[in-house]
Amino acid sequence: MMNILQLPNDIAQVVQRALAEDVGSGDITAQLILPNASAKAQVITRESAILCGIAWFNEVFQQLDNTIEITWHTQDGEAIVPNQVLCHLQGPTRPLLTGERTALNFLQLLSGTATEVQRYVKAVNGTQTQILDTRKTLPGLRQAQKYAVRCGGGKNHRLGLYDAFLIKENHISAAGSISQAVATARQSAPHLPVEVEVESLSQVEEALQARAEILLLDNFNLSMLHEAVALVQSRAKLEASGGVTLEMIRAVAETGIDFISVGAMTKNVRAVDLSMRML
Repeated sequence: MMNILQLPNDIAQVVQRALAEDVGSGDITAQLILPNASAKAQVITRESAILCGIAWFNEVFQQLDNTIEITWHTQDGEAIVPNQVLCHLQGPTRPLLTGERTALNFLQLLSGTATEVQRYVKAVNGTQTQILDTRKTLPGLRQAQKYAVRCGGGKNHRLGLYDAFLIKENHISAAGSISQAVATARQSAPHLPVEVEVESLSQVEEALQARAEILLLDNFNLSMLHEAVALVQSRAKLEASGGVTLEMIRAVAETGIDFISVGAMTKNVRAVDLSMRML
């Protein structure tokens, strides 16, 4: 698991692409402002949320004009409330105007992700279950959203296809069996954890016999989850996934499973309402 304070290493590249997308050959509206003009601005929130994305916000203005000064009054992972001033900015007016939308896009999206994650985390508070993300992230923003998940109190599942095995239905079909797929995984990368997606209690048995460390219980109902927990008896970690909503997640956690993975936290995210205003 990555530390919540560990920022991704691709922030500069992600911001560069976002600015290229927005600015293109140049911000023609900002050119209406005198080139030597300077300004002050502040960012406020219109709603309660969990803040996330400061590093991306800062990087936008760093790339546009590194003389812009930004003073933050809160930090990633903190709760914010309506009309709270999040930061003050000061510097040349043109780049302040040019960077406004791109910077806010990052801050709004990542705060929205962190806020949604915390809703799920709070819903299972007091149980042994941890909330995990998935690979259902917005293209190009995988690392950023994984960071936002941590800011919201969730945990990261694998970061990509390279850092852990997740043997799913199509892998099992192509390999011939669960046991064959697990055996091949052990041979190819014995240092990496192996997780197997199972769709029935008989597949739970097969995955246990193959000595998989984690079993992903795909679309199991509550009764099946209880049966799987009793059958496994802590011989492997159990992860529930597939259609788990905020309304039902507490009942799923109370079956005694270890993890619940929720793709909706990152793929269905709603941006937090933030605003930047010149002073």
